[in-house]
Amino acid sequence: MFDAIVIGSGMSGGIAAKELCERGLKTLVLERGRKLEHGASYTDWMQPWDLPNANMMPEETLAQDYAIQGQCYAFTAATQQYWVKDSEHPYSFPEDKPFAWIRGYHLGGRSIMWGRQSYRLSEMDFEANAKDGHGSDWPIRYADIAPWYDHVERFIGVAGSKEGMAQLPDGDFLPAFGLNDGELQFKQAVENAFPGRRVIPGRVANLSEAQPHHEELGRSSCQNRSFCERGCTYGAYHSSLSSSLPAAERTGNLTIVTDAIVHSIIYDPKTKKATGVRVIDANTKEGRTYEGKVIFGCASAIGTTQILLNSKSEANPNGLANSSGMVGRNLMDHLYALSVMGMMPKGPNTYYHGRRPTGLYIPRYRNVSEPGDFLRGYGFQGAVSRMGWRNAALGMPGIGADLKTRTRKLGPWFAHISGFGEMLPNPENRVTLHPTRTDKWGVPIVHIECAIGENEKKMAGQIIEDGKAMIQAAGGVVMHTSATPGTPGLGIHEMGTACMGKDPTKSVLNRYNQAHDVPNLFITDGSAMASSGCQNPSLTYMALSARAAHHAAEFLRAGKI
Repeated sequence: MFDAIVIGSGMSGGIAAKELCERGLKTLVLERGRKLEHGASYTDWMQPWDLPNANMMPEETLAQDYAIQGQCYAFTAATQQYWVKDSEHPYSFPEDKPFAWIRGYHLGGRSIMWGRQSYRLSEMDFEANAKDGHGSDWPIRYADIAPWYDHVERFIGVAGSKEGMAQLPDGDFLPAFGLNDGELQFKQAVENAFPGRRVIPGRVANLSEAQPHHEELGRSSCQNRSFCERGCTYGAYHSSLSSSLPAAERTGNLTIVTDAIVHSIIYDPKTKKATGVRVIDANTKEGRTYEGKVIFGCASAIGTTQILLNSKSEANPNGLANSSGMVGRNLMDHLYALSVMGMMPKGPNTYYHGRRPTGLYIPRYRNVSEPGDFLRGYGFQGAVSRMGWRNAALGMPGIGADLKTRTRKLGPWFAHISGFGEMLPNPENRVTLHPTRTDKWGVPIVHIECAIGENEKKMAGQIIEDGKAMIQAAGGVVMHTSATPGTPGLGIHEMGTACMGKDPTKSVLNRYNQAHDVPNLFITDGSAMASSGCQNPSLTYMALSARAAHHAAEFLRAGKI
């Protein structure tokens, strides 16, 4: 028997395993996908001439195996190995409500491919549900999680600037990856035209300057190559493979089992506790069980929901930890793909070196310093960059001396900003099990029903108008807009399906991420989120995971679970 079993090895699972192991608990990590090795399994070594098909995927392969995954911005020939084949891992949704479930089944999960933007939620975010009546009131506030944000940021390494904004709390940062000259010009113009708005360097989990505790794990400073989605042999960005699992392994308390598809969690109605996990071997399809004193669900919002709903029994006919009926409800993703691009004809006559792992960020200002005719708000991510020789060499006629002369001239500056908007909790946006269809391992597939609401539609329109106004205020000419929100799921920030809350009849988890119904079951992935904020959520998942692991270890020692 293990002291703790962690289901999933990604962003939250890696941190949960590290914290549990460091507290002396013999911990088993179950990963449904194959084993990857840090460095050896990556493709960041590939040069342009090594990339098949100019790093593009054949249309036939995309249509046959990657119809959903191929929609992700990070899907290329070099990263193909990290994404599931949709043909082998089906799920369903209504024809009029598509959902793009982006997945990576391997050790480390999506922590290998994540965008690494790392922002804290604020007191405003933790209070929002209580104030406007949407969703379950968070059972914690910013002060409860702030020390755990500090703890995680120090461990993973987050580069950022301190700005003193209530809506985007500062953290324990490494030096920021600074704005380039074009972005500094954009910043000055936007902040002069709109005093309530700020343009800051994007906060990112890349090591701008590796610290000794990072180097102890074999991590080194970022090389500014921008190959992050391929995996980083330098360990310059945080992933489960580069930092949290190695930290857990050095305690001697970690066991990892890959190719282990969790079927369900075993529940003892006499003790009202979870006693273990049923697993199906991904290769042999043989079943087995693992026993544990504490169970952590970290399989991602939809994956964890699938496991809970499939863990039904006579004692739990609607699934485990689901006496409230809220498991699977309130699925959220951020508004995504709402972007504006503009040429900046009066940009500075300078250039820059390297490819930073981040760009600029414009924190939320609507319903903070400026009103909105909707609830909550949004932030912008983007960059201002200058076109180089490719502008002259590609797509334009010319040979010889004329072509060579043009390739020596830099192109114009372009600004590109994209809004990330908050999606309100809505119990009708939900994940259920399909009544008849199963996957090739005999597990019921999930059925996802999710759509943006009227509040999000209002927000989307304002995002585009604000984006245009800011680019124009900076002297830019708007060249392109994407005014239709992306398919839900493409933000890759799915969350909310086993939410935290104060009321056990309206939520699944308490203030410690502990299931109301099952005291030794903790859930710390995106499922736990009671609201989404507009900030990228992975840092919050990790902070909740570290906090819950601390309390789980304390409860176990005290004999409370």
